[in-house]
Amino acid sequence: MKHICELLSIQYPIIQGGMGNISNAQLAAAVSNAGGLGTIGCGTMTPAQVEAIILETKAKTKNSFAVNIPINVSPYTEEMISLVLKHEIPVVSLSAGNPAPFIPLLQENNVKVIVIVASVKHAQKAEAQGADVLVAEGFEAAGINSNMELTTFTLIPQISRHVTIPVVAAGGIGDGNGLAAALMLGAVGVQLGTRLIATKEAPFHSSYKQRLLDAADNETIILGRSIGQVRRVLKAPYADRIIELEQSGLVPEQYSKMTSEDYHINGAIQGDTENGFMNSGQVAGLIDHIPTVKELLEGMIKDARTQMEDRLNGFTVTVG
Repeated sequence: MKHICELLSIQYPIIQGGMGNISNAQLAAAVSNAGGLGTIGCGTMTPAQVEAIILETKAKTKNSFAVNIPINVSPYTEEMISLVLKHEIPVVSLSAGNPAPFIPLLQENNVKVIVIVASVKHAQKAEAQGADVLVAEGFEAAGINSNMELTTFTLIPQISRHVTIPVVAAGGIGDGNGLAAALMLGAVGVQLGTRLIATKEAPFHSSYKQRLLDAADNETIILGRSIGQVRRVLKAPYADRIIELEQSGLVPEQYSKMTSEDYHINGAIQGDTENGFMNSGQVAGLIDHIPTVKELLEGMIKDARTQMEDRLNGFTVTVG
C-alpha cells in the first residue's frame, strides 16, 4: 500500500475512475485534495474541453491527479497524449484499447502509466508493454464494462498471482469493508466510481444522487449484451427502452448512438431518465449517505484498518 502511494504521490491508495464526458475539475480536485488520486476522463470530449478541465483542476489542487484516455473511444487520443505532456500531468490511465503505442513516450516524460484490465491475459500483456500499475476491473463496475464478466472477487487474486506490478481493484467497492477485502485479495489499493457520485462535491443532478441512496441490491442492469458492448446502468425508462430494442434486434450502430456521451450527460447532469441513462455499479445498493470526499476517503481507511484488525483478532495458527 505504501508503494502505490509513493509511486503515484498520493496519501491514500484510492483512485478516482474516469467518468467520460461528465468528468469535472470540482470532483477530481476534491479527491486529490483529500489524499486520493483524482482523475479527469477524456471520454469523447475535444482537446480544448479537456484542457479547460485540466487548467481548472490545477487551479483547485496542488496535488497529483490523473487523466484517463479511453483509446478506442476518444477521437483525439494522440492529441490527449500531447495535452498530458504539455501540462506535465504525472499520471495517465489508459483504457478501451491497446496501450502499447503510447507507454514509451509517456514514460520517457516521467508519466506513470495505469492500464485498465479485466482478465489475466490482458494484465500480463499490459505488464509486458511496460505499465506501471494495473487497475483490474470486475463486472460489478459501472459504465462500459468487459465482456469477460469476471467479478472483482475472482479477478483480483488471479491477476495478482500472475503479474509483479501493483494491482488496484475496481468494481463493487465503496467503503472500508471493500478496501479491506481488496487488500486481502492481493490488491494494493482501490478505484472508485459510483461511490464518488454520491458525495457533496460531485456536481451531478440531485436525482442521480438520490437514486443511488434509494438503490436496492438489484438496481442496475446490463445494456448491450446482445451485441457484445456491455454497459452497467441504473434501471430507468430510457435504459428499459434500449433493452426492449435489443430484444427486437437493435443493431450496433443504433446502440452506439443511443449510449453515446450525449445521453450520459442527459441522465447524469440533467437528471433526465426518459432521455438519458445514469451509469452505476452494483455498489449502489451499499450507498446510504452523501459525505464529503474527505470524509469518505478518511472513513474508508479507518474502517478498513479496523475491519482487518477485528477479523484477525483471536485467530491462532497451529503448526505441526
